[in-house]
Amino acid sequence: MSKLWEKLIRPSLFCLDAERAHELGIKAMELGLSSIFSGQPVESGISEVERFGLKFSNPLGLAAGFDKNGVVVNQLASLGFGFVEVGTVTYEPQPGNPKPRMFRLPDYKALINRLGFNNDGAAVVAERLKKLRRNCIVGVNIGKNKDVPNEEATENYLKSFNSVHPVADYVAVNISSPNTPNLRELQNSESLDELLGALQKRNDELGAKPLLVKIAPDLSQGEIESIVDISLQYNLAGIIATNTTIAREGVKTKDFERIGAGGLSGRPLTNRSAEVISTIHRVSKGKLPIIGVGGIFTAEDAFEKIAAGACLLQAYTGFVYGGPSFATDINKGLARILKDRGFANIDEAVGSD
Repeated sequence: MSKLWEKLIRPSLFCLDAERAHELGIKAMELGLSSIFSGQPVESGISEVERFGLKFSNPLGLAAGFDKNGVVVNQLASLGFGFVEVGTVTYEPQPGNPKPRMFRLPDYKALINRLGFNNDGAAVVAERLKKLRRNCIVGVNIGKNKDVPNEEATENYLKSFNSVHPVADYVAVNISSPNTPNLRELQNSESLDELLGALQKRNDELGAKPLLVKIAPDLSQGEIESIVDISLQYNLAGIIATNTTIAREGVKTKDFERIGAGGLSGRPLTNRSAEVISTIHRVSKGKLPIIGVGGIFTAEDAFEKIAAGACLLQAYTGFVYGGPSFATDINKGLARILKDRGFANIDEAVGSD
């Protein structure tokens, strides 16, 4: 099936606008075509991991942004993902930024997007998930509506949180997308302290579920240290590292000038996300679980994230390029690497660098 994807399906999809191809892929999964590519269970040595009180069938999840509205969760799980993070969802539905707003850079195995949190709204997505007999862990990633000023961001996040809390296995707070004006300013200490404090307080009132924060790769070490301190202060379940980057390191000027603004994901992010993961792991002394995301294309990439300090993984761009067998290939390859390097399980490998 992987040869069919590489030789026929991917070239055909890559002839289309990136967002249009994505929409067709979602529709194909809704129609059940993903069952053709459904992978086999991964090897027993890596099959199940427990993190922040949840049992994941395997450590590789699909990052937020792919299934924004929670319409193909089970179909994605059938392709070998151990969990799916739905979203980003906002309290009010919004159309996102003007099109075109999603672009491929095949020479770099990368994507650039400036989608802008296009989604059906927290209440609609929550109702959809409520009706779903899910077959994997489902996280919900929440963000701020574009027209809400940062001074009112906390209340906006709380409204979304109230909607999704009953149906989410965990909730991820997105303060790091570059495509909502001023959103990343919420990563500064004062704003983050207010936001996470309010969300964790509401979380306790509703019946605590794992609460995580997703951060940018473009932070200084001091900024990362501050986020770690606040996350520990409010007893967050973990940090997702990292979102897309506004840097263009390694990408030729003509390519990003042609495309314009947006968040860069994929291979150019591989090393930087690992650096951020390593910093979080070191600063927190291993006390904060880390979901490592950014530039995972191979099982070796996945292992490097784990060795840097990640205890779970997510992918998006690698899936776009790798196709339906991606998750199964990564999990089986990761099991082999762990065995070859003498690790009895993933826990032994976390932070081993």
